[in-house]
Amino acid sequence: MERAVSEEKVYETASPEATVALGSELIAQLQPPKLTLLSGNLGAGKTTLVKGIVEGFKAAAQEEVTSPTFTLIHEYRSPEADIYHIDLYRIDTQRELETLGIDDLFGPRSLIIIEWGEKFDRFRKERDVEIVIERTGEEQRRIRISR
Repeated sequence: MERAVSEEKVYETASPEATVALGSELIAQLQPPKLTLLSGNLGAGKTTLVKGIVEGFKAAAQEEVTSPTFTLIHEYRSPEADIYHIDLYRIDTQRELETLGIDDLFGPRSLIIIEWGEKFDRFRKERDVEIVIERTGEEQRRIRISR
């Protein structure tokens, strides 16, 4: 059963720095436990937004936050949250997905942020928040958050 969108907010940013700053501001909406889908084309700024989220939770400095494209899962811990930044771009089958052990990451302190999670119906159904990033210019982004 698909969830009805109860609330949607749209933000515009004009630079990577503004996207990072927005990520920091979003932590009030992302208090654990939360499963968050993060989507957008390659280069849209998904990891840039996550830099701000992680820094906002005081889990790591933005310079320490990188894309988990090849490692698949990055973990950041703060006094408030265990943040798991997951990239499913290279995961194509349910079997590959199961080997990641994502179910073991769920807990009362968990903020799970999944890039390319829309590839799997399960995450579309279970998500608490969906963030979609669109490029609207060279450095401009439109960021839509649905709860």
